[in-house]
Amino acid sequence: MEKLWEVYALKYAERNSRTRADSFLFDDDHSSPHDMDYFIWVLKSDDQTIVVDTGYDAVEAERRDRPILRDPAQSLEVLGINADDVDTVIITHLHYDHAGGLNRYPKAKFHLQKSEMEFATGPCMCGEVLQMPFTVDHVCEMVRKVYSGRVIFHDGDGAVDDGVTVHCIGGHSRGLQVVRVKTASGYICLASDASHYYENYIKQKPFPIVVDMENMISGYAKIQKLASQKSLVIPGHDPLVTKVFPLVGVTDFTWRLDSGPQKSIKGL
Repeated sequence: MEKLWEVYALKYAERNSRTRADSFLFDDDHSSPHDMDYFIWVLKSDDQTIVVDTGYDAVEAERRDRPILRDPAQSLEVLGINADDVDTVIITHLHYDHAGGLNRYPKAKFHLQKSEMEFATGPCMCGEVLQMPFTVDHVCEMVRKVYSGRVIFHDGDGAVDDGVTVHCIGGHSRGLQVVRVKTASGYICLASDASHYYENYIKQKPFPIVVDMENMISGYAKIQKLASQKSLVIPGHDPLVTKVFPLVGVTDFTWRLDSGPQKSIKGL
């Protein structure tokens, strides 16, 4: 029998100085405010814990002038998890806000798409435009993990554990992968930056940081097929996640996703 997982979103930062032009191409409204939240995710079964993405730390926050609300690795403590003990981490892609805390997981092996490692260390990084979402220290840290035998590469679809699979989407970054998780409510798709917001995949509106537009657009359909229902596609940065899923405890930073949304989502 396939294992069932609990799934949590842990918020560690937010940006409230953005507009819709920062989130959507070809949108008629360019100037309205459009906030962004930053998350890592946790998968828990009876016998295993998996962390999805590692966020970015205070050093990176200062460098980019994007403050954090709490340290992503320390945020795991709300769920009784010590980052030192985690043995499995999935990195959806190597952008600064998803792979900035690799060294906080000393026992972990990291699941990554082969194409993302090639992209982040290849000739495309010779130009500033494609470099912008990456931080060289983070990429070098992943290279060190490769050399120490702690990276498990996937080439397209791959299994991480019973009930947990990864699927390469691309689009936003060459090797961007999403995570499909079996829960009591059905399959959840943690879309990460395959869809920053619900509106990206519901209305087919591309995000402005894009490597391959065709893959980004086709990815919107693929992530919906990976989930048992559209409302179980979890976008990577949408503050609406914190409004429609139940809060864990009395914190303002952790939400449980596997029970499904508790409020309706416009367009679904």
